[in-house]
Amino acid sequence: MTITVLTLFPEMFPGPLGASMIKRAQEQGLLAIGVTDIRDYAEGRHRVADDAPFGGGAGMVMKPEPIFAAVEAARCPAELGCRERVILLTPQGRTLNQGVAAELAGYEHLILVCGHYEGVDERVREHLVDDELSIGDYVLTGGELAALVVLDAVARLVPGVLGAEEGAAEDSFAAGLLEYPQYTRPAEFRGWQVPEVLLSGHHEQIRRWRHQQALKRTRDRRPDLFEKLQVTEDDWELLEE
Repeated sequence: MTITVLTLFPEMFPGPLGASMIKRAQEQGLLAIGVTDIRDYAEGRHRVADDAPFGGGAGMVMKPEPIFAAVEAARCPAELGCRERVILLTPQGRTLNQGVAAELAGYEHLILVCGHYEGVDERVREHLVDDELSIGDYVLTGGELAALVVLDAVARLVPGVLGAEEGAAEDSFAAGLLEYPQYTRPAEFRGWQVPEVLLSGHHEQIRRWRHQQALKRTRDRRPDLFEKLQVTEDDWELLEE
């Protein structure tokens, strides 16, 4: 998978992209990530990529010309016919969730456009991007941090990136449930014991306990998610135990 990030602040990316899972995935050839400075496509000696809004108002607006040029330069060649999506990071977009991340992981190439200042010229929304994404109902200084969140959420769903493929399937939200509690050594810490079932070696009992705990945690902490679940008769029995 290839992910191209278009931004006015490329210096925000080397640290996160050069560590941990994302770094390993790039080294293994599972991910190809490029970061492009939108100003490289701005015209004139000063490479101006923003201007004052028509009609007045505070702040600046990102100009359409360099964004269009940067996206068009980043696109896959038409003859390759790759599955590609251009995404604008903006508070006005649909909210990122695990389902959206899984959807985006099915593309061969994502182009992430980082909004900044007061936003982008509306013609970018109307005639260039395929999608708009938000990571929550709050406003950030720019789309760079949001792009990193989207990139990480999608990248870990690319086959081979996590190593243990079952890990992604058991993550919170993957099946509409929050993840069950996790424990590691020591079995006793400051008088607090690991649940005996996890030490039993009985795989079916462990699976059943984990599912029970995931149901309970989702019901107690995220009733909004629980209401959307198709809870089976067996699930209700687990909750009643």
